[in-house]
Amino acid sequence: MTLPVPDWLKQLVRMNKEALRSSQALRAEESISSHALHTVCHAAKCPNRGECFTCGDATFMVLGEICTRGCRFCAIDKKCPLPPDPQEPQHVADAIKEWNIRYAVLTMPTRDDLPDGGSVHFAHVLNAIHTTTPEVFTEPLISDLRGQVDALQTILSAHPTVLAHNVETVADLYSQVRLGAEYTRTLALLENVKKLAPQLLTKSGFMVGLGETPAQITQLMHDLRNVGVDLLTIGQYLAPSSNHYPVQRYPQPYEYEEWKQEALSMGFKAVASGPLVRSSYHAGALYRQAMLEDVLSKRV
Repeated sequence: MTLPVPDWLKQLVRMNKEALRSSQALRAEESISSHALHTVCHAAKCPNRGECFTCGDATFMVLGEICTRGCRFCAIDKKCPLPPDPQEPQHVADAIKEWNIRYAVLTMPTRDDLPDGGSVHFAHVLNAIHTTTPEVFTEPLISDLRGQVDALQTILSAHPTVLAHNVETVADLYSQVRLGAEYTRTLALLENVKKLAPQLLTKSGFMVGLGETPAQITQLMHDLRNVGVDLLTIGQYLAPSSNHYPVQRYPQPYEYEEWKQEALSMGFKAVASGPLVRSSYHAGALYRQAMLEDVLSKRV
């Protein structure tokens, strides 16, 4: 039996859909189409597209829009992917310049078909952005790269501002919803970032409503802090279709504030927590908040 969506959450989603008709959002859609780009906003059916496009924000998805894994919560297509497009790095860089973006988030589908997980191509995208618009901050949201440290180093060599990799859910639910992924491998990747680039901010995010318990959420946040994660996002899982993993619960808005305060008490520099929060939601603002926290802490 499908769990009914609460009216207050329906209203939030409805408001974002209405924003898709704004002139700013329509211009964003036109630019994405003209540059033949993919965005995770479309591929993952993000509920915040209207708000973000109206603000001039978008999360570019490089290496195509087909994933080689079958996570049961994700709307991205799972089939045989195409080879990397050699024109994509400059197309993404040109779009970022055209939109006058100052903080660019770039994600990728998991590409287990590529020996390097797509890391070399991803680094080319980052380098193209930094060459075309040197003032732009970049936040790659990457796959687990099958745990390959050399592939991770390739992406870090392109000097991103923040390195993001999502844990998605608690350890006990991985076998049910994250097929092909491993909880320990995710933590190891985030820990390796700090070993390879100690000063670089790391970021992760997870969903609620999949059947996790409060104790499991607390343990998850402790695990992320123990490997040095700086930035955290928490949001409601929304099933893309009836064929995906079913929603088990819709937490109330006040619970997100409680999780935020709990995470901050553990030492996270900045936390975004709310029903429609996604990993790239207001990413630039979260980064600036973390940097301000660093400045203030040094004054104490």
